[in-house]
Parts: sequence; structure tokens; C-alpha cells
Amino acid sequence: MHSSSALHEIAQTAARMVVEEGLEWGPAKRRAAKQLGLPPRTPLPDNDALEAAVREYIEIFCADTQPQELRALRELALVWMDRLQEFRPHLAGAVWRGTATRNSDIYIQLFCDDSKSAEIALINNNVQYDVTQVAGFHGEAVDALSISSLCKPLNEVVGVHLMVYDYDDLRGARRNDAQGRSQRGDAEAVRQLLVEESV
Repeated sequence: MHSSSALHEIAQTAARMVVEEGLEWGPAKRRAAKQLGLPPRTPLPDNDALEAAVREYIEIFCADTQPQELRALRELALVWMDRLQEFRPHLAGAVWRGTATRNSDIYIQLFCDDSKSAEIALINNNVQYDVTQVAGFHGEAVDALSISSLCKPLNEVVGVHLMVYDYDDLRGARRNDAQGRSQRGDAEAVRQLLVEESV
């Protein structure tokens, strides 16, 4: 298989897994390559290629359902962002970028003066959560507080992951990606997206 067509195949197969199964991008790419029977060291498509494939897949197979699902997830994200507004929440991931479906989780980045303060706020509000460590902006380990939250319009329990960053990380967080797109947005930006969608 020619390398560019292999990348294309992997991206398309991975896109289906991302959309249909809610798989994370990294695992989806690796599983796609394996499923296509490609050798272990086969180069994998970059995230931009995968995002393009995901958008294409949604357009072809989910055009009638995805906009409502995305809206429901953004509204749920906003509920949590408003509850946690003292920690300067920013929405990231597929729900921010517009490629989310009912299988997607919500990723909210919090920027805290004290890393334990967000946990204390959840405990004080009797919110059940699990703590895991994930790679942060610079590959450093950051805490992720994971909550299961019912999304009523979808009738689905959605994973809401709160990544806890230092307040100082907020400056770097405002940088755009290579395409000049913002990689995350605050509550105001999310409200703006919801307004634009309903026009």
C-alpha cells in the first residue's frame, strides 16, 4: 500500500472508531493500523488528518444527528463550566472543536491557584469523581477529575473530565494551533458557539 494511501486508510478507519465508539485519537489510529493489517512501525496520520477524516465521516454518516448531539454536549459542558467558574474553565477536545457525537467525552481544563481547590469544590458539592493522571500541555502529568454526568437530551451518561492546571499555564493555553484555530474556549466562547449554531 502506498504510504499516502495508507495514511488515508488509517485516518478513515480511525475516524469511524472515534465517531462510532468514542475512542481517543491515539488508540484509534493504532487500532486502525492493526485492523488494516499494516506492519507495527507504519507511520500514523497526524491529528489534523484525523480531524479532517472525522469531520468527513460525520458529514456523510451523522449529518442529521450530530449537530443536536454536539449542542447537547456543549450545553452540558457549559453547566459544569458555570459551576466551576472560579477555576477559569476552558472547554477543549472534540466538543470544543465541533467533532463530538453522543459517544464523545467532555474535556474541561481548569486553571487553579491551588491544585486541590477544584477537588475540594467537588467534594463540597457531593460530586463523585475519580482521579487519574494524564499528560498536560508540555507532557507533564496533571490530575484529571472524571465525573459521570447525565446528558438529558441524549439520555446518555457522559464522561466529564476536568484537567487541573496551574493558574500560570493559562497564558500558554491561549495560543492557537498550527492552523490558527484556538484549541480551547472559555464559557463566553462556548455560549457564542451555541448562539451561532441556533441562528
